[in-house]
Amino acid sequence: MEQLFNRKYVVQGLFVVVVLILLAKLFYIQIVSDKFFVAAESNVLKKKFKYPARGAILDRHNKVIVQNEPVYDLMVIPNEVKPFDTVALANALEISIEDVRKNLKKARGKSNYQSTPFSKQISVQSYARLQEIMYRFPGFSTQDRTIRHYPDSVAGQLFGYVKEVSQVDIDKSEGYYRSGDYIGKSGLERSYEEVLRGERGVVNTVYDAKNTPQGSYADGKYDINAVSGERLVSGIDIEVQKLGEELMQNKVGAIVAIEPSSGEIIAMVSSPGYDPNLLVGKSQGNNYMSLIGNPYRPSMVRPIQGYYPPGSSFKPIDALIGMQEGVIDVNTTFNCPGYYMAGNHKVKCEHVDGNISMRRGIARSCNTYFCYVFQKLITKNGMKNQRQTYQDWRDRVSKFGFGIKLDIDLPFEKKGYFYNADHYDKIYGKRWGYTTVISQAIGQGEITATPLQIANAMAIIANRGYYIKPHLIKAMGDKMLVKKEYVTKNYVGVDAKHFEPVIDGMQDAVNSPWGTAVLSRIPDIIMCGKTGTVQNSRGKNHSVFIGFAPRDNPKIAIAVIVENAGYGSTYAAPIASYMVEKYIQGKVTGTRANQVEWMKNQNLLPALIDKTKKIKLTAADSLKLKKADSIKKVNDSLRIKGQITKKPQSVKLINKPTINANKIEINKK
Repeated sequence: MEQLFNRKYVVQGLFVVVVLILLAKLFYIQIVSDKFFVAAESNVLKKKFKYPARGAILDRHNKVIVQNEPVYDLMVIPNEVKPFDTVALANALEISIEDVRKNLKKARGKSNYQSTPFSKQISVQSYARLQEIMYRFPGFSTQDRTIRHYPDSVAGQLFGYVKEVSQVDIDKSEGYYRSGDYIGKSGLERSYEEVLRGERGVVNTVYDAKNTPQGSYADGKYDINAVSGERLVSGIDIEVQKLGEELMQNKVGAIVAIEPSSGEIIAMVSSPGYDPNLLVGKSQGNNYMSLIGNPYRPSMVRPIQGYYPPGSSFKPIDALIGMQEGVIDVNTTFNCPGYYMAGNHKVKCEHVDGNISMRRGIARSCNTYFCYVFQKLITKNGMKNQRQTYQDWRDRVSKFGFGIKLDIDLPFEKKGYFYNADHYDKIYGKRWGYTTVISQAIGQGEITATPLQIANAMAIIANRGYYIKPHLIKAMGDKMLVKKEYVTKNYVGVDAKHFEPVIDGMQDAVNSPWGTAVLSRIPDIIMCGKTGTVQNSRGKNHSVFIGFAPRDNPKIAIAVIVENAGYGSTYAAPIASYMVEKYIQGKVTGTRANQVEWMKNQNLLPALIDKTKKIKLTAADSLKLKKADSIKKVNDSLRIKGQITKKPQSVKLINKPTINANKIEINKK
């Protein structure tokens, strides 16, 4: 009995201890500790996200070329909204009363209990007016954040743009993004999103009964600081970039300039271009629709998405492979009567050169010479083995970057097309040989390349046999981190000794009296280059130039393509020379400065058709096109250096539908 009595007190004691522990815990939670109070987010304590500033982007000289500007969002929690003066709020925001009602209805549709954007990116003036009267609007609060600003107003396709996340973005982010966040959608903003975006913070703020903030709760003990994104240092020389875009005004095409020793992109021009600031702010949506709806398609990134036959710029590569394979040497000559006979098909040459050697063949851009080189390459193992020999040749050429992606740090790069032997087997069976694909000898036919690939091939020649993957960003963050693939040398399998004879021919192309690229000469700089005139079945031929300078210790390799401009020596070669001189010397000097201004003013836009009148319009006539009806909705309309197009559906190109035009600007008010 005594044992039972003792057990009773033990159990009672345990109950007392448990109750005391629970009471102590409850006292700690409600009185001593604040963290549960903070988590509860009562009507006087609100959690506000702190959005980080995106990382800045610098050019190769550490000039800021992408930065941030402060803006403010007006947020609302619909369930906390009390009857308020709609006129006062509309006046403060400079919107209509109808807009106030519409925005509130839209916010309720998203959530009654969560903070939702009511008016995004309000002006500094509106923000200042609101701060004085916020106590009159329970349930409303302001949210500070930043938007992008591009001080030089160039390289729209290069930098890309930032936009609010979609539900798809949120679902793919594994919990990182939430509604209201922003994400890079194209260009460098997309490629380096995880580096640029930073980390979101949280601020817990106490509000009084009048909805006036009283300061950070518990002196910020439970706040989380926002961490700004990392900065990026690019290889871009913004002054060279700007010159390139000015030279390509009223022209269609692309320019890519690379530092051969590092693979850093010095300039990347896509024409038409646009001011990247157009895709920032409240008018972003309208401006974006105008850009993608324009028949010239300025949103296309031509340096990595445009397909062009490399043309005569391909000939030095054939010469290098020919010497490496031993089918020709520096002294090999062929007779050029002004054409080459491929079976019963005649390949025309622009000159009658007679007996011509490799060096002069490069300088003169002799089609006949390089058709013979191609013939020797494909038949070196006998006429019956041409299929496999072609495939071996094709694989060698691909090491120069043709037919593959170069993995530049931009999204949506294309690889061009460069068919293998299997492709021709499907078309011709076993009945094909070098005469079937002879056009590839001179960079035509079933081979296309992007301007980036063509410029990279020139960097390989400048380096005497290797390339580093082209890239725009050379360092990330304060630690200046560099991606491993952007310091690795990729060799193309041609001995260094074979490059000098080819470079001799390219030097002669620019500097000898018989060269085809004399208009690319630069005072006191030895430029080595090659012109190309790329056949275009849908209009005038494309003007192409590739080159590098100086010959020894090259600092820049460049490719210029101007669509529908004719001979490579006329437009592409001079444009390249101005950019090379600007990069190496810092400016274009002497009478060449006047030539730069002349080039800027040349209009090579493809002709248009006004479908409403069935009238063919020249580039000059197109200046008179009637303004679009949507002029007031889209910051008015697209202006092409004063040219105003009609609605996109009423204008089409006479030439290939994918042709784009010069730099496009939208009138931004």
